[in-house]
Parts: sequence; structure tokens; C-alpha cells
Amino acid sequence: MKLTIVGTGYVGLVAGACFSESGNHVICMDVDEKKIQQLNQGMIPIYEPGLDLLVKRNQSNGRLSFTTNMVDAVNKSDVIFIAVGTPPDEDGSADLRHVLAVASAIGKHMKNYKIVVNKSTVPVGTAEKVRQAVAKETDLPFDVVSNPEFLKEGAAIDDFMYPDRVIIGTRNEKVAETMRELYSPFVRTGNPIIIMDELSAELSKYAANSILATKISFMNEIANLCDLIGADVEMVRKGIGSDKRIGYSFIFPGVGYGGSCFPKDVKAIIRTAQAYKYNLKVLEAVEDVNEAQKQVIIPKILNHFNGDIKGKTFAVWGLSFKPKTDDMREAPSLQIIQELHKLGASINAHDPVALEEAKRQGVEAHATLFEDYYETIRDADGLILVTEWLNYREPDFELMKQLLKTPVIFDGRNIYHPHKLKDLGFTYYGIGRR
Repeated sequence: MKLTIVGTGYVGLVAGACFSESGNHVICMDVDEKKIQQLNQGMIPIYEPGLDLLVKRNQSNGRLSFTTNMVDAVNKSDVIFIAVGTPPDEDGSADLRHVLAVASAIGKHMKNYKIVVNKSTVPVGTAEKVRQAVAKETDLPFDVVSNPEFLKEGAAIDDFMYPDRVIIGTRNEKVAETMRELYSPFVRTGNPIIIMDELSAELSKYAANSILATKISFMNEIANLCDLIGADVEMVRKGIGSDKRIGYSFIFPGVGYGGSCFPKDVKAIIRTAQAYKYNLKVLEAVEDVNEAQKQVIIPKILNHFNGDIKGKTFAVWGLSFKPKTDDMREAPSLQIIQELHKLGASINAHDPVALEEAKRQGVEAHATLFEDYYETIRDADGLILVTEWLNYREPDFELMKQLLKTPVIFDGRNIYHPHKLKDLGFTYYGIGRR
């Protein structure tokens, strides 16, 4: 098929690369001239494992191209995906300006029938708004499909190529068959393509992310209770995770979730419900718990240093909101660093891939960035582990003890064993660990 993807962020670029890998001819369009220039030069503007090789391979064989020309992008394809950002508005609702602007442009420039596919994460009812935006600009026939993405940053290629399910929101059986054909190479092992109405497809995306966010906040609450009563959350996690109805996924406690999906989607579904005069009390609590959890390690640090950290230096390992990505949107590291700075401490920070993003986020106003993670702990009063990158999991503890001024570790992801560190001469603080 001939496809156009409008938007070259995580979703658009991954979708374009994967669709071209399965034999389709894909045009990726973006209004950002600098980004398109980089892509045409083989430079990938985001960090996602395996994406650079996929893009370069399909560029070289002519199946994947990049452009800023919306007219060509619309008229050289039969199916057009909208994959632009929907950032949270001031009240937490999703900002649809970019989505609707693309829909209007499609209607303005199309010269024949098109299938317009909404790949962006959008509130319930957006498919109809997209339909109206296109129809306002043209009398030509078209269809609108809701096709939410379920990609995890750091594993986006595998998630797209081997999806648990593909959700297609359309009431037109002919359109549904076209979408089935497009996705059929990715579900050969039998995972389902689920056809439903547009409203249900839109809500499925928010509901999925919200229930995963709920599991995280629930487990963080249990970890905080473990701290108070002296239980060990790792034992509790094993005790409940062995129940098949619960499972082990998303029940690892820590310093809260971040990223481009969970915070934004929980806020958006709450605001959607409020628009219908209904309060999603569970999700409101999920959001509150997560915001508080990003600060949960600060009292542990203050308690260890008798309430005063002015003049102390702390090393922070991990800046991205999770491993295998440079995404720092809503990352707990940002709040932790800002709070430490406010309390008068100095911060040395490291991340394997997010240092450039950290500079763009203005982290250098509150912290010194290091290329070498061992250098961050030289003469530091303590280490704070925020992101569970693989290379942090088995460090040289003897070297660390020599470099640290005070051998204390505040483990915000529970990746170290408390008893092992105690035997090595460290003071250890985890989240709900005994």
C-alpha cells in the first residue's frame, strides 16, 4: 500500500519504519524542516533501540521517504495516518489543535478518496471532530478510522512488529478489511485484530494506560505502607504477583511513573469524564499518588542527614523516565533534582542516553551533567538511583565505596539487594524494602 504518516515523533517514525519494513511505500511528513533534513541525512532525532537501522534500510531501498510537502504527502497515498502530538492543555485535557489542523489540511489538499487514520492518542469523540474538520474542506468521499497505538518507549519496534492486539475503530466493513490487510503481516502468530466502533477504540487506549498506571500507583502505596510497618515490598510483590489474576507486570514500586503516555492519558480521561459530570475517583487518586511518589525519596535523604542537606553533594543516576529511551517528559528525576537544589544541595547527574535531552530541559541550571557515571559519585555524600538502566545494576561497589564521601545509596527503583549492600559497608534506603 501507499501510506503517509503525518508526524515524525515516536509514534509516527516507528509506524513509518515498520510499515515500510513490511513492503509498503511510506511517506513521513512533518512541518519541522530541521527534523526532516536530519532524517533525509540518516540522522534519527529520537533514541529508540533498532529504529536507526530500520529507517536507514528502508530509506536505501526506496520504501521510506521524508518530506515537508503536505500536498504531495496527501495525494501520493491512499491511507493517511495522523500521528502528531496531543500534549496536555492547561486543565489536563488533550490539546487537539495539531490533530485537527492536519485533518483540515488533508481535506483541503485531497483530490480523491482517502482513509484518514487517527494514530494519535486522543479523547473519546475525536474521530467525529476529525471527520468534521476534513468535511469542512472538501466534498470528496473519505473515511475516518481510530487506530490507537500501544507502543512502549524502549521496545517500540517489537511492540509494533509483534503486537498483543491491533484495535481498529470503524463501522465501515470495507475500510476494516483494508486495515486488516495492512496489519496482517504483524499478527501472523494469531494475536487479534479487533474491529470496533470509533468511540470504543478511542476509550480503549485511555483505559489500557490508566489501568497500568493504577497498578503502579497501587504498588507504590503498598511500598510506602511497608516502610511504615517494617514489611518488605519485594516479598509482598512476589506474594501477590504469583496470582494469575494480578501478575508481575507493573507492580514494581519506585519513585513514580513519567513519560509521554501515563501522566497525559490519566489526566485526559479524568477531564473527559468531568466533561460528562462524572468523577473518576480511582484515577484521580492514581494521579495524586504518583505526583506525591516522585518526592518520596526526599524525606529519606533528609532523615539520613538529620534534616539538613545544605552544602551536601548528591549523585543522581538516571534522568530519563525509564530505561532505553531519552524521553524526560514528566520524569521523576526532574522533580528530585529541583527539590534537592531548593534545599541547598549540589547535584551531579548521569544518564546513558538522555544527557542532550537533559540540556534541552534546562537540567544544567540545577545539576552538573557527567559523561561517566562513576565520576558523578566522586566525593559525593550519597547516590540516588532514579532510572534502572542495565549498566547501573551491577556496578563496582568497592570502587563506589572508595569514591563516595559517605557510602549511602538511595535506591529509587529497588534494583539493589539491601543485605548485600549492608555486608559491603553501605547504608541502603529502598522503596518499601526492609
